[in-house]
Formats: sequence, structure tokens, C-alpha cells
Amino acid sequence: MSPFTGSASRTERWRHLRLTVEEGVATVTLDRPDRLNALTFGAYADLRDLLAELSRERSVRALVLGGEGRGFCSGGDVEEIIGATLAMDTAALLDFNRMTGQVVRALRECPFPVVAAVQGVAAGAGAVLALAADFRIADPSARFAFLFTRVGLSGGDMGAAYLLPRVVGLGHATRLLMLGEPVRAAEAERIGLISELTEEGGAATRAAELARHLADGPALAYAQTKALLTAELDMPLAASVELDAATQALLMNGEDYAEFHAAFTAKRPPKWRGR
Repeated sequence: MSPFTGSASRTERWRHLRLTVEEGVATVTLDRPDRLNALTFGAYADLRDLLAELSRERSVRALVLGGEGRGFCSGGDVEEIIGATLAMDTAALLDFNRMTGQVVRALRECPFPVVAAVQGVAAGAGAVLALAADFRIADPSARFAFLFTRVGLSGGDMGAAYLLPRVVGLGHATRLLMLGEPVRAAEAERIGLISELTEEGGAATRAAELARHLADGPALAYAQTKALLTAELDMPLAASVELDAATQALLMNGEDYAEFHAAFTAKRPPKWRGR
């Protein structure tokens, strides 16, 4: 994501979500607890635009994505989105579906790790938002459900058919996307859908701890690792090792690599600068 900006000013207030930033860690909270944080058109657009802004500013080194109350995100709001889409023509529907995909791309392409803190339901689009994060921290109440076929749509929504097989394998992905059955936390951990299972009510705290650890680390190394993980999913081995070589050569000429050697020699912790 380019750090260069045009004439648009920084957004001071986000209407459809809550944002806090503290010492390089951004916390984005979906804030409709009475609706299990169901997404609206505005919420999708805010997520898309916020991720682009944070990526350009380069002040954020890790991000926690969570939901207020007893659920992470129940997906698209049935009344505000599904009802409205029934009245849209094909061009408007394509614009909407492209926008939801842009949110997923922004989560995968932003130059900082994203940690999803999942409690309660992560359904439909909410499950895909968690899937697109780099880490999924969940407590025992978490349950994931890719519900798209249950409303008569393709299970391959918002990039789910691309991402999910790469996380849990084709067999599990086929079952989850075809049937739309809920996957509770214990099974999600078993099949690799979540990164870490916490004690009851512990997902938000653990996600914040992990984000803090990431933000204090070598930010450029993390950014390039994330970029390579995404870029190399569909590359042949020869292209992948060449891209790895070019990336390492650039990082070996950076300040953090030299700082590691200086810190190792002086027997002190490195002072990472993300350069």
C-alpha cells in the first residue's frame, strides 16, 4: 500500500465502528452489540477505507479486530443488506459485492499483522473477516459458520473459496462452505481454523497481548513476511524462491538487520525501528 496521499484529509470520526490507536496498536471494534455486530453497507465501507488510511499512515504496526458484546460478527444485516439487495439491479449488486471483497483484500494486503479476537458468533461475512486476519484468537464460546449457501448464494463469497482451503485444507473447506454448518471452538482449533484457543472470555486480552508483541517487533520483517505469504500462494517454487531472495537482499540492507547484529554483539535486546 503506497504511503503517498492526495488531497483527502484524514478521517477523524468513523460512524460505523470504533477505533483506538495506542503506541502502534490499532483496535477496531464492530459496535452493534444488539445486532451481534451485523454489518451494514456503511460498516463495510468504513472497514475498507479505514484499512487503506492506516496502511498509508504507517504509524500502525499491528491491528486487533473485534466485536462488542457477546458476538464477533453475525455477518450482513438481514434487514439492512439482504432486504435492500433484493431491490438492486445487477450493476448495483456487483458494486456491493466488489466492496465486500475489497475489505478482505485490504485485510490481506495491509502492511501490518491483523489479529481477530473472536467470541461468540462469527457467521457469514463475519467468518470471512476472521478468516482474512493473520491470527484468529478465540475463546470457547466462538463458533464459525459460512452461511452463504443457506441463503441461496455461493459459498465462495468475499474470497472464502480462495482463503479457506489454504487454511484448513480442501476437504474441510468443502464441507464448511457447502453445508454452512457451525464449527465450534474445539473443532475450529483441531482443523486449524483458529490460531489459539483461550480460556472463557480471554480472546480480547490475548489478542491485545499478541498485537502488542507484534507491534514491538521488527515491523518491516513482519510486513514482508505477510506480503510473501499472500503473494506466494499461487506461485511456482522457482518464482517463490527468487522473490524470497530479492526480499531478503533488501531487508539485509536495512537498519533492523544491522541493529540485530549490534544488539547481539552488545548482549542487549534489539531496538527495532521497522526500517
